[in-house]
Amino acid sequence: MTQFDFAPDRRQTSSVKHDLTEKIFGKEDVIPLWVADMDFETPDFVRQAVVQRAMHPVYGYTFRDESYYEAIAQWLWRRHNWKVQRESLLFVPGVVPALNLIVMALTNPGDEIIIQSPVYFPFFGAVKDHGRVMVNNQLIEERGSYRIDFDQLEQQARTAKMLILCNPHNPVGRSWTRDELQKIADICLRHKVLVLSDEIHNDLVMPGFRHQVFANISPEVAQISITAHAASKTFNLAGLATASLIVDNVELRQKITTVIQHFHLDMGNLFGIEATKAAFLHGDIWLDELITYIDQNYKTARGFFMQHLPSMVVSPLEATYLMWLDFGWLGLSDENLRHKMIQEAGLGLNPGIDFGPGGENHLRLNLACPRATLLEALQKMAKVFA
Repeated sequence: MTQFDFAPDRRQTSSVKHDLTEKIFGKEDVIPLWVADMDFETPDFVRQAVVQRAMHPVYGYTFRDESYYEAIAQWLWRRHNWKVQRESLLFVPGVVPALNLIVMALTNPGDEIIIQSPVYFPFFGAVKDHGRVMVNNQLIEERGSYRIDFDQLEQQARTAKMLILCNPHNPVGRSWTRDELQKIADICLRHKVLVLSDEIHNDLVMPGFRHQVFANISPEVAQISITAHAASKTFNLAGLATASLIVDNVELRQKITTVIQHFHLDMGNLFGIEATKAAFLHGDIWLDELITYIDQNYKTARGFFMQHLPSMVVSPLEATYLMWLDFGWLGLSDENLRHKMIQEAGLGLNPGIDFGPGGENHLRLNLACPRATLLEALQKMAKVFA
């Protein structure tokens, strides 16, 4: 047994994943394997830091001292070989809010913004909700493996203002290689396209793979890059609304800072500050053990499908804890697939169509749960679809 074989009961804690099952799936008795939220305990060293601060009797206005920024910078250097300057770090209350405020700060209504579907669905709103034009550089899929259509990207970049990059990619599980990112960088530099790189999953890279920070390819690439990063996925801290932007370009950083200040978003969360510091200062061993467990969950699920549902197309998991499954062999509509998964199997997964073109006939399964829960879910799935 490991610490990850246990999951606390999260019901009645205002948990989106567990307390909104009836609202999301139409019934309460489903195993929730959807939203990218781990069922594992937040590390004890993070909880202790939060509790210690909570013991102080005053929760008044606060600020982030230098130790907060040093913890982030040290982590990025230690884990990703990325030397980040203090002045390049900005606070934001989450990566999704950051996507929206960056689009507002650095583009104008009518500007074209490239996304690469199937992709994390808040990308769509960050473009369309602000009157920008979405241009889809859809990923090319071959039996569950995905690659970038660079020829199409070259053409789209001629008129686009920005590319929103998912690095690593959610939901297809790619950890983009340096060569792939270099090709993106060359195209965007050539056509003066800004790159907003969502790297919230950058710490969750499986054994045998390595995350390449897009902005760290070269000093020239850093000047067209805005990187979004947080401890929230890595250490299960999403409820503490704390994230960072890393922006080397002074002009871009000033424009983003102006929008952050106009919306009064720079105060921050008192406990998010303490949790982030503790996570990045003390989290290396815990994270390495987590990655090993998720990797074993993936291998367990893949082996199960090979034995019991051999027609299932399973995308290789290079990064994230999200498994991308192609149910196209069933010949079901997306609506019928979702209905059977919920009503007959009793499982709550993310519908692939939510991730845009290329997500048809797919479902996304969250592997960040105890192995016993995963095996129970797999057996339910096999009973219905075998």
